[in-house]
Amino acid sequence: MNSALPETMRAAVIDATGGPEVFRIAEVPRAFPISAELLVEVHAAGVNPIDAKTRGGKGVSAAIPAFPAILGSDFAGVVAASPYDAYPLQPGDRVYGMIPVPRTSGSLAEYAPISALGVARAPQNLELVDAAAVPLAALTAWGALHDGAGVQAGQRVLVHAGAGGVGHFAVQLAKIAGAEVIATASAANADFVRSLGADRVIDYRSERFEEVVGDIDAVIDLIGNVADDTGSRSLKVLAADGIIVNVPTGSWPTFHEEAAAAGLRGTTYKVSPDGRRLAQITDLIEQGRLRVHVDEVFPLERVADAHRRAETGHVRGKLVVRIRS
Repeated sequence: MNSALPETMRAAVIDATGGPEVFRIAEVPRAFPISAELLVEVHAAGVNPIDAKTRGGKGVSAAIPAFPAILGSDFAGVVAASPYDAYPLQPGDRVYGMIPVPRTSGSLAEYAPISALGVARAPQNLELVDAAAVPLAALTAWGALHDGAGVQAGQRVLVHAGAGGVGHFAVQLAKIAGAEVIATASAANADFVRSLGADRVIDYRSERFEEVVGDIDAVIDLIGNVADDTGSRSLKVLAADGIIVNVPTGSWPTFHEEAAAAGLRGTTYKVSPDGRRLAQITDLIEQGRLRVHVDEVFPLERVADAHRRAETGHVRGKLVVRIRS
């Protein structure tokens, strides 16, 4: 380990779960990598719904091993220390990825230990603050479409919340796969979602999607039943051999029972760190075929405000916390 590295680091920590106000900025012992882990100097951290749920006592909060805890799943930064001399990523390399928080310390800190399985080189055409918004959401969209739904060229895909973090990647990735893409979004976000490649955008406030579309091969459900029974209504638009993929944790408790009762296929999806798949996403970004939209960037001192904004459920693309200038 580089002896020039500081012994402590600045981090946003929580001493208990609760509202956004539980965050405090503290000087804590610097993260220490083990085995084949990298130590990354974190420049920015993405904010995801699961982060807010976990901070609030839901999500994966039951797995928090001890307090104070450092949350934050997405990161982008620079390698500070490599596990060994011949390792492909060396100090100074720009990287991004996903941390399996709370199994390990998260990205809302100046340094983070990163498993080799969850890291990839950051896209050359993105600033690190933008790269931090990609990993969890893009990997979730990719997995829901390909692992969950098995989307093929020529199929019809309905993406709910097409302007959101996962949604704006799902629209693009479904289009890249050759699907016809229909998305739900607000009227204010309709042009944005069309710019991502959606063939049709349904304003969920003025139209009932189940009344205007049908014969859908795959529904990517990023809402569940937490708003207007969106999940249950989605079963009505599926083709007989279609499939619905429900993503948000705890958003539709009766999901499997309802899908079975309707004689339709349904599956949930949970994302995991995957550096190799993230490298494929990097290629698409560098080719200009996939883009990320960052709605707002907050300094670390305003991480509570970032979580408050995330909890409104009305974010175009992603929110990011800047850890370093």
